[in-house]
Amino acid sequence: MDDRGKDSAVSDSLPKPRSRALVDGANRAGARAMLRACGLQDDDFKKPLIGVANTWIEIGPCNYHLRELAQHVKEGIRAAGGTPLEFNTVSISDGITMGTEGMRASLVSREVIADSIELVTRGNLFDALVVLVGCDKTIPGGIMALARLNIPGLILYGGSIAPGQFEGHAVTIQDVYEAIGKHARGGMTDAQLKSLEVSACPGAGACGGQFTANTMAMVCEFLGIAPMGLSSVPATNAGKAAAGYRAGEFVLELLRRDFTPSKIITKAAIENAITGVAATGGSTNSVLHLLAIANEAKIPLSIDDFDRISSRVPIIADLKPGGRFVATDLYAAGGTALVAKRLLEAGLLRGDAITVTGSTLAEEAAKAKETPSQEVVRKLNAPLKPTGGLVILKGNIAPEGCVIKVAGHNLQSFRGPARVFDNEEAAFAAVEQGAIKAGDVIVIRYEGPKGGPGMREMLAVTAALVGAGLGDSVALLTDGRFSGATHGLMAGHVAPEAANGGPIAAIADGDTIIFDIPKRQLTLDLSAAEIQKRLATWRPPQPRFTSGVMAKYALLVSSSSLGAVTAVPAAFSVPAASGSFARTS
Repeated sequence: MDDRGKDSAVSDSLPKPRSRALVDGANRAGARAMLRACGLQDDDFKKPLIGVANTWIEIGPCNYHLRELAQHVKEGIRAAGGTPLEFNTVSISDGITMGTEGMRASLVSREVIADSIELVTRGNLFDALVVLVGCDKTIPGGIMALARLNIPGLILYGGSIAPGQFEGHAVTIQDVYEAIGKHARGGMTDAQLKSLEVSACPGAGACGGQFTANTMAMVCEFLGIAPMGLSSVPATNAGKAAAGYRAGEFVLELLRRDFTPSKIITKAAIENAITGVAATGGSTNSVLHLLAIANEAKIPLSIDDFDRISSRVPIIADLKPGGRFVATDLYAAGGTALVAKRLLEAGLLRGDAITVTGSTLAEEAAKAKETPSQEVVRKLNAPLKPTGGLVILKGNIAPEGCVIKVAGHNLQSFRGPARVFDNEEAAFAAVEQGAIKAGDVIVIRYEGPKGGPGMREMLAVTAALVGAGLGDSVALLTDGRFSGATHGLMAGHVAPEAANGGPIAAIADGDTIIFDIPKRQLTLDLSAAEIQKRLATWRPPQPRFTSGVMAKYALLVSSSSLGAVTAVPAAFSVPAASGSFARTS
């Protein structure tokens, strides 16, 4: 479908606040000549230029289908009177790189995605922007770019993968990683593992549970930066094409009203997003990403806000990794809007928060259609747990805090001897070799934002522990991250990190570590004097990278307690020129 030239009257009435400087007037003949070589015609130059930022990549199912989805988005843009211009940025598949050196690139890619979308948008003076996202870091990276540019724009998530089928039951990538540990212990044959590997991921779409991608997709809708109901359509559902087309139409409405992200991403909207995460047992990575988004939007947000909000929110969605169902089941049950409707009924959301549709969150949630007898979203009087899925612990190991997801277990305390590893590979090898015993507390350090660099996820280790039958009998803490598929007593984002001389660097094999969830404490059973004595002789390790993007990231990245953002020094400030992309608030 090509609607170019279909309705000049509509396009002539649309504003071109930025692109006119690129393509209007005799002195821009050179730019138009080059764009004509790419297929643009006279009518296209009369319309607003709408960027379509695509995170398509051939490596991994999460983003594999976004080329096709982009075509539907562009059709919607053309029909609404705009000229779409698609461009691509990077993506790193967490599920593929997990447990390897490649995983170090994952969190780094979030910053590169935001930076590259910003650069292409600024360079081409787009009037508005649609960002297509899939795998974990593409979602926060896209939101960060929109917040930074502050031009009319929205997010469209590619949607979740369908569950696979193995030995008569539904499976996800989580099951594959847990099977690796089971196989290593002799609990699964080579043939069974191969059969699971072949069937776990049946097609395009992001990992199926309430892992990081689906958590952040829900964040987009609760935040209001994605039209509610469009993103949650599964990747291979026949309705996804229409969702893409509607997103393309929506962005022209935003442009017409000059409705920018700063009017949507407010403190109330961010707290709504945290509430959604807590109520669905969402990924701990949401803490990092929402802190980073708030930073871009210049909204004050603390790691302590997550605990404050989560402590008053019940878990009402029975979703993997801690529950029974996957994202396609949630969609069939009534979708994200049903979750929002329940939370609004409980008075736990700011229903007056505005969304990209122009309607409030309450108005969007009112459209929810609950499937009779569905079991995915609980009634408010029968939650899975009375309080939410995220807990922030502090103490002499983590003065700046660390994050635990409590949705997948019932442990309230744990005490055990430390088993210390200075990288993920050493810890994984110990699990595979059967060297970890019930009662141990595994410590993985020098995997933080700076020390990694890149703060690798630990799904390979945590899933292997579950597969080895140790998921409920050991604890783990790290200055790295966890996959959204991780469950068990696992404390991530320990800050300050070891590479910055945080107390986690002082822990030695055999030291007693104490988790106390009700008191929100993570403690090393040593005196303050002994910890300081050990840190006095500590020396930072040599950096793993001394050049390239990883070295630049390690030099610029902040603590995980601040979102692990690569921030411009506070002293650097340049006033925004009139008509720029800079925020005005």
